[in-house]
Amino acid sequence: MSIVEEKIIQIGFILPQLPSAAGLYSPAVRSGNLVYTSGQLPLFDGKLVEPGGKGVVNEERKEDAVHASRVALLNALAAIKSVTGTLDSIERIVKLTLYVASEQGFSSQHLVANGASSLLHEIFGERGSHARSAVGVAALPLNASLEIELIAQCKFPVS
Repeated sequence: MSIVEEKIIQIGFILPQLPSAAGLYSPAVRSGNLVYTSGQLPLFDGKLVEPGGKGVVNEERKEDAVHASRVALLNALAAIKSVTGTLDSIERIVKLTLYVASEQGFSSQHLVANGASSLLHEIFGERGSHARSAVGVAALPLNASLEIELIAQCKFPVS
């Protein structure tokens, strides 16, 4: 088990198995020393976590969405691991993009994104400091509440 995976367990989470792709795409791809994830939903054991299935986030569901952002983040890390073989190869999280299915008038997408951002800082320390976008959208695949994309700078063995 990698040092990063041990840290994830120490703070009370587990790195899930890579969720199955829901279409014709790769969960993550490498370009140079960067790994880009496809959008990751808050799936746990193949099911959307709350407020998943309800479609939209509003002020009442905001804390549930914060939790869902952490679940989606762990799925994104699993996607990175599928390319790198280990999360210990991550040198820095470069960018996090969070899309939130938002009820009309909801403007706290940045607070939902804080759930994922704070978990990255807990796991990686300074290496988890990243650029970020938090975007409200009308709807997401499978009626999910949110979707996360990550870009990570990784070290790879010299070829």
